[in-house]
Amino acid sequence: MEKVDLDRYELTGRLGSGADYEVRSAVDRETGQKVAIKRPVPQAISRNQHEAIEARTEKILQAYQDVGSSTALISPIVGYTERTTHDGFFGDDLSQEYQVLVEERAQGIPLLGDMMSKFKGVPIGAGQNLFALFPLVRPESIPAHPVHNQLLDMEEAYLKAGYVVLDLRPQNVFYQPATGRVVIIDTGALAKLGETPPPGRPALDVNDVCLEMLKFYSTPEVPPTDASGYRDPRGIRPIVDIGQELDEIARDLADCPADVAEAGSLMLENIRERSYSDYTKFRDDLNTYLDRRVERNEGLANVNEIRQTWLEAAQWFNEDYWRGFLFDPDSELADYLA
Repeated sequence: MEKVDLDRYELTGRLGSGADYEVRSAVDRETGQKVAIKRPVPQAISRNQHEAIEARTEKILQAYQDVGSSTALISPIVGYTERTTHDGFFGDDLSQEYQVLVEERAQGIPLLGDMMSKFKGVPIGAGQNLFALFPLVRPESIPAHPVHNQLLDMEEAYLKAGYVVLDLRPQNVFYQPATGRVVIIDTGALAKLGETPPPGRPALDVNDVCLEMLKFYSTPEVPPTDASGYRDPRGIRPIVDIGQELDEIARDLADCPADVAEAGSLMLENIRERSYSDYTKFRDDLNTYLDRRVERNEGLANVNEIRQTWLEAAQWFNEDYWRGFLFDPDSELADYLA
């Protein structure tokens, strides 16, 4: 990771925009490497309200230096720029100084697409629903629960360096269906263990990560019986009140078979008591819960119908929106649709 000059890159398109960062695709003129160019959202820059985002960028860079080489699950940071104006490169007139990150383009699709694309009719929640929440179809070559276990692998690498990665939502996770491989493109919501927590909250630790794993990447619900149920994301609003989130999951679990409810309730109780000290026990508990859900879904009377619905929804990945990523649906989904 080194300081770079943006003039060596040619912008090729827009990949998306979140609350803090805008991301463009580009090509390295010298090597041909495809990269993602990430900067604070222009609205914040133009109003000179991007200091908090700049601080987040610095934290990302420091944590990447501490952790980045120890895991292949993080999209590699190729380089970063000086903090200066970049109006000429981006073709705008913001007249403010800011830092830009250059990262390798992630292979695969985001588990949650760009929120603005939802208004164009894109089924942005398809990845989250099909591959994390309701993985009804899985080739034999893909291990069980690949999204969950790789996210925990990444969290373990950061924990060893004294960090927890929070707010790890599906839009920050790219997935390759053919291999089950996960790549995380944003670790910006970092907390250093021992930091002063937000007002009114206990010190941030692994239990906060465990709750997010349940909220963003699992659900007690039964799979949709209509493809429309796979279109929109689920559970992605921020966690404001931990107790409220736990209570909502508990209410949903109450409608599940006893073995599913018991496995899920065990995790909720441990999180409520902040009993998890690392990810080892949580990983065991989570995989047990996910296994029980798979068994329940496979035993449903309409299992063949809901699998066909799943396959119908998977056809959406042939649409142009998803082809804009480094993703070939024909090869990536061959083992699912055969």
